[in-house]
Amino acid sequence: MSTSDFLARTLPRSSGGGLAVNPLGILLFLALVAVSVPVFWIGLTSLVRAWSTPEYSHGWLIPFISLYLFLRELRTMPEPQPLGAWNLRARWPGLAVIALGLLIALVGNVTRIPHFATYGLIVWVGGVVLTVFGWERGRKHQLPVFHLIFMLPLPTFVYFKLIAFLQTVSSEIGVFFVRMMNIPVYLEGNVIDLGVYKLQVAEACAGLQYLFPILSFTYLFAILYRGPMWHKVFLFLLAAPLTVLMNSFRIGMIAVLVNQYGISHAEGFLHAFEGWVIFITCIGILFLVSIGLQRLTPNPLPLSRAVDLDTHGMGPIAARVLRIRPSLGLALGLGLTATLAAGMTVQRDGGMVTPERDPFSIFPREVAEWSGRQAFLDPGIERVLGATDYLDMTYVSQAETAPVNMFVAYYDKQTEGSGIHSPEVCLPAGGWEISSFRTHEVDMPGTSFGTFNVNRAVIQQGLEQQLVYYWFEQRGRRFANDFAAKLSVVYDSIMIDRTDGALVRFITPIRADEPEGAADARLQRLMRETLPYLPRFIPE
Repeated sequence: MSTSDFLARTLPRSSGGGLAVNPLGILLFLALVAVSVPVFWIGLTSLVRAWSTPEYSHGWLIPFISLYLFLRELRTMPEPQPLGAWNLRARWPGLAVIALGLLIALVGNVTRIPHFATYGLIVWVGGVVLTVFGWERGRKHQLPVFHLIFMLPLPTFVYFKLIAFLQTVSSEIGVFFVRMMNIPVYLEGNVIDLGVYKLQVAEACAGLQYLFPILSFTYLFAILYRGPMWHKVFLFLLAAPLTVLMNSFRIGMIAVLVNQYGISHAEGFLHAFEGWVIFITCIGILFLVSIGLQRLTPNPLPLSRAVDLDTHGMGPIAARVLRIRPSLGLALGLGLTATLAAGMTVQRDGGMVTPERDPFSIFPREVAEWSGRQAFLDPGIERVLGATDYLDMTYVSQAETAPVNMFVAYYDKQTEGSGIHSPEVCLPAGGWEISSFRTHEVDMPGTSFGTFNVNRAVIQQGLEQQLVYYWFEQRGRRFANDFAAKLSVVYDSIMIDRTDGALVRFITPIRADEPEGAADARLQRLMRETLPYLPRFIPE
């Protein structure tokens, strides 16, 4: 078949038999897509970077799957009725959603936080669909738009909170499976102690590389599944706990194999292969559950018919884009997007102020009766930390019964993927368990810090205990809550063009012969001596 014959058979035709191509409509639509690129550019580039990581490597497929879902809906619905080129009554909701998406993207560009730009992109796409089709028809095509959410990386602080939670849960359940095999095992934080071997449940073992793709697959499967709505909801809600459970089982089985056959079963190809087995098993279980749900219906369908996988007729449906109708709504959407795009092209590069500061290399080692010793992190840990500069100083004093470690990680910007990681994430990875955690008020008389709140945690490893204070030092303000600290970054990036900040942490051992209050007093004595120096190194 020649190209001309193929086009003649597949392209949409008018009632008179000619090709129903609408050049003006196509031009408006393509121009709308083109001018959106500068608006969402920082979001698009951040997506490409995220999709190169194991957790989000499925992201490349999501736009194509969403397009398939959209074409599938077009195929099963009658062709929409013409709304009239000047009819804004049915299109104004779409224009409002486009404006909302552009506003969110504007915040992302001003603050240099790519997540906002990607969220705005999805809202904008939903608005374009509503504008082209009108409210009554366009709202019926939002499920494919919603599916685009699965291509987005989580905000950094949410990602690390989720990682910490999944590491803890997977470790606990994994050890439960090991004990079921009558193997002696001890869990310290996220470290599985088998005696001869110790296995750390690292970030890569938390299960996010399975959770996100399986959630996306289950959403797609629920849409294609022919069954009652409660079946679809049940399948989707089942995906997350099933993935966590199966990943925990994988961790447990790795521990059993390591105990029996050696550490090689926790490394290399075999480790990755076990992950793929768990992923495929999760998908298989979801299929089996869908078969079971079908058996609960009065007229059950075989799985081959219960899932709509028919792709017949997709070509002609896709060719409908060639007859998209020009409209005032589409032109106004183009105008709104083009106006913001023009602003993006003249926006100054970066736009954030980096204040002058002293490097931590000259932070005082002798403070009152305290004497400090500087330490340096392993290069691999430094890369994960991602800080612009850091201080790791352990102070001792003849008047004190135990040393105090002062750790400060400074970031000159907390945007475009850079940012502070809460110690709540890191402590369990070192084998420490958080036995108590609360917000605690401290008073630093005689300093500019005054009274402020810190996070106070008691951590334990075996019989050893330590007291931890930490907070987020952000441009002259102190935050104990990491979410509030992130909101301050967004606010200050808009108001004063600054996103710099730091994590400040003090740790001291809790001796067996002293109450916790004595450790509190020791930490606060060093804080009173060292905090007055901080503004030189963490600008206010």
